[in-house]
Amino acid sequence: MFKNWKGKKLGLLFVIMLTVMPYLAPAHTELDMVGKVLKIEVTFLYLQVGFEHIIPLGFDHILFILSLFLLSPKLKTIVWQATSFTVAHSITLGLAMYGVVSVPAHIVEPIIALSIMFVALENVITDKLKPTRIVIVFIFGLIHGLGFAGVLKNLGLPKQEFFNALVSFNVGVELGQIAIIIGAWFLCGKWFSQKEWFRARIVNPVSILIALIALYWTIERAFF
Repeated sequence: MFKNWKGKKLGLLFVIMLTVMPYLAPAHTELDMVGKVLKIEVTFLYLQVGFEHIIPLGFDHILFILSLFLLSPKLKTIVWQATSFTVAHSITLGLAMYGVVSVPAHIVEPIIALSIMFVALENVITDKLKPTRIVIVFIFGLIHGLGFAGVLKNLGLPKQEFFNALVSFNVGVELGQIAIIIGAWFLCGKWFSQKEWFRARIVNPVSILIALIALYWTIERAFF
């Protein structure tokens, strides 16, 4: 009798396992699908946030990129400068978001404005792109990265997708910068950069205007 009861118990357990297992596998699959959907949603969300921080919200960063463009409106040279800037701001943005460095906004923001004014005035002072420009752009990129960090800290990053969100934001910023460069090149550089009057009628007046705006921002952010 004991043997029969034991056999029935094993048989019942086997039937229960066969009944439950089909439901366990889909549940695991559904969890994987939810994780993938969350990752994709985070990626696109922070790509959008990064892009919008440049276009249309980042007027100061737009002027900075345009200032870089004006001195030598060739795609090759501006891409090198933009790459240097991107690498630099990615470094400080990552360090700031991981809590390694922290600089108050009331210090960072005036320096960002000063960097714009510096590059704009350099366009007026010199008509040649010097190798030191890459180094200067890199240094300013480090500062701008701290400004980007302030935006991300206010927005917040999801803990389970922290690195993904951080990288996506950076890529969004880069796409915004590329859009500015391509737009400026098609609107201006492609057609007029080789004209004799290009520097006198476009580079100098626009650079001076950008420098004046940046000077106003510097005073406003430092004292008000």
